[in-house]
Amino acid sequence: MQDVNGNEIKIVFTDVDGTLLDAEHRVIPEACVTVQRLAQLGIPLVLVSARMPEGLTTIQSAMGFTGPLVCYSGAYVQDERGAKLLSHVIDIDTACEIKQFLDRELPGLTCSEYGFHTWICDDDWDPRIQNEERITSLKAERAALRDAFSHVGIHKFLLMGEPAEIEAAEKRIAAAYPQLAVVRSSPILCEVMSGAASKAEGVRVVCRHFGVDPAEAVAFGDGRNDMDMLAAVPESYAMANAPDEVKRAAAHVTRFPNAENGLARTLEELLPALRA
Repeated sequence: MQDVNGNEIKIVFTDVDGTLLDAEHRVIPEACVTVQRLAQLGIPLVLVSARMPEGLTTIQSAMGFTGPLVCYSGAYVQDERGAKLLSHVIDIDTACEIKQFLDRELPGLTCSEYGFHTWICDDDWDPRIQNEERITSLKAERAALRDAFSHVGIHKFLLMGEPAEIEAAEKRIAAAYPQLAVVRSSPILCEVMSGAASKAEGVRVVCRHFGVDPAEAVAFGDGRNDMDMLAAVPESYAMANAPDEVKRAAAHVTRFPNAENGLARTLEELLPALRA
């Protein structure tokens, strides 16, 4: 389908927190109608997030659509039936070494480990863990890293802390483990994945799955971990609430922030058929 500028649009990719959801990480009711009309037009909407699969399927269900998922910032990609399209894990021995480094060098941060459909932590009574549970509507398991992931490895470490601590942690971990992808997904969150993982690769994998050229895609994001995705497609939008460095990485900036349903309103401007 052609947009108002005459570009062919065949697929839409979007970040979740700070982009699709409101400021309280909730589904925006008005966006559901737009998303469902998008599906009726035959244009897939693909969630691209640092979240685990279960943190995304709940959003799909609440909004009334289905489709592939790019999870863990591109480390794990599923098709519309939940089958694996891509998986980049940190092997268990390396993961345990990293965990020891984090516990020793950054003890003030709260650490979680994720792999496939499992989320573990050292202390599920930690207020930061409980806040993440509230945001995602999921429950962390208290478990040892090697016990939980001995045969499969992990897709992601999630570090939670104060902004200054997180910024310093990003630099220290990247310097100690240059083979990893280390990026702040928000001022209080830092994601650590395999260096082979990126949202941009997730976009390309899903495009190949559908036989679509990335030039026929639109992408939306608001965070530093969205910048590679925004650079991967020519029609990219940083949200109005995004930091300036993210806005500079995108081709466009939405007129409205996520809290004002900016993504759906932009799609309706871009594709007038959604307003029918």
